[in-house]
Amino acid sequence: MLAAGAPTGWTLAAAIAIGASAGFMAVWLLTKHTRSAAEERAGELLEVAKREATVAAQELKQKTDEEVAARRAEINREFDRRDIESEVKLREIRSHEESLALLDYQLEQKSERLARENSAITQARDAIRTLSKSLRKRLEGVSQMDAEEIKRALREEVQLECQDELRSMRHQILDRSEQDLNNEAKRILITAMQRLASKPNNDITATIVQLPSEEMKGRIIGREGRNIKSFEATTGVTLLIDESPQMVLISSFDPVRREIARITLEGLVKDGRIHPASIEEFYARAREDVELNVQQSGEDAVQKLGINGLHPEIIKMLGRLKYRFSYTQNALDHSIEVGFLCSMIASETGLDPNLAKRAGLLHDIGKGIEGDYEGSHATIGASFIKRHGETPIVVNAVAAHHEEVKPETVYAGLVILADTVSAVRPGARAESMTGYIQRLDNLEKLAMSVAGVQQAYAIQAGREVRVVVNPQKVTDDQAHEIAKELRQRIEAELQYPSTIKITVIREARFTETAT
Repeated sequence: MLAAGAPTGWTLAAAIAIGASAGFMAVWLLTKHTRSAAEERAGELLEVAKREATVAAQELKQKTDEEVAARRAEINREFDRRDIESEVKLREIRSHEESLALLDYQLEQKSERLARENSAITQARDAIRTLSKSLRKRLEGVSQMDAEEIKRALREEVQLECQDELRSMRHQILDRSEQDLNNEAKRILITAMQRLASKPNNDITATIVQLPSEEMKGRIIGREGRNIKSFEATTGVTLLIDESPQMVLISSFDPVRREIARITLEGLVKDGRIHPASIEEFYARAREDVELNVQQSGEDAVQKLGINGLHPEIIKMLGRLKYRFSYTQNALDHSIEVGFLCSMIASETGLDPNLAKRAGLLHDIGKGIEGDYEGSHATIGASFIKRHGETPIVVNAVAAHHEEVKPETVYAGLVILADTVSAVRPGARAESMTGYIQRLDNLEKLAMSVAGVQQAYAIQAGREVRVVVNPQKVTDDQAHEIAKELRQRIEAELQYPSTIKITVIREARFTETAT
């Protein structure tokens, strides 16, 4: 029994060991499987977290980019607004400077006229003194004359006085005619100078361009003057660079060239690249911009007046008048105004308003034609529109609006009238409304200061003054003397253009009622 039980215990121990090993292996395998599953699950969670983090980062970046873009757009709008405001201020400054230059020129002209008048007054004073001495000598001998001799001497004295007055009036008329001729000559010269690009006059033909810094002047000049020479050769203007801080002057008689040069230079300064190639590039762009502006301005003028059937070349030439001026009055605005005036007057008088405003709009078109053509702006303008199909009535009205050609129809006289009204109306040319009213007020006050005058009215834009005198206190002879006195005082005390007509009215009315 004992010998048989020994193997049984060994077997049990072996079985226990085997069971323990099997259990250990089972636990180990289960643990390994669980660990693999956990690692796999952790990897999946990590991958999901990475994807979510990537999506969140992309969303955050997109939101940040949108905010940056919005802020950049807001800043750009602010810069554009400030650029526009700066451009408006610069244009106002240029306009004021041109007005000051014109005022300086007018002041110089008035000073010269005052000097001439002072010289004439001195000569007249000397003549009066000489005449007084002669008269005193003659009066000393009157006491020794009989009645007939005194009558004869008085008759000769009256004739001499009348001859002197007639001679004085003749000189005044000649002087006034000379002044009118001078004014007409100035108008012709200004028109010719704006059509012909020649040696510039900085006082009336300069445009100011502002620079961001003084260093820009050196870049504009270039090495050995290469850039400024290229700029002047390309644009056909003169570029003046002096000691004035952060500004240069563009000078030319041709306002279209001057405008193209201004746009070109401003583009070059803004871009920063200044060399001959870039100058030609920006000049081409500026010329296209001005040509488009010219075309649009012509079309706007035609549309504003409601005119149909104009040749495209005529419309383009009308647009060029936008850059022409006559005594500070814009030529295109003046032409449109003359067209409206012609239309209104024609409607009131039973004429064709469409034909009238067509002639009025085109009357100054010759001012936009380059200087390659010979003749006045009226004749070359008439030839231009005739080549492009305008009717003989319109052609004659354009040619005759300065009476260089005989008016053949009533429409030519209508254009002459409307052109004069537009040019002499208050504030049209180099005279403010305040100055115009002040001039009329001074004329009326001067007339009212004369003894015997009851009422005074300045009419015809100050070219005539009508005076009403008291018929109970003033005789016809005295009315004539008042007219002469008023003429002398106006000439001595007032400054006025052209001539002033003086009309003295003496009227007595007697009314009775029969019953």
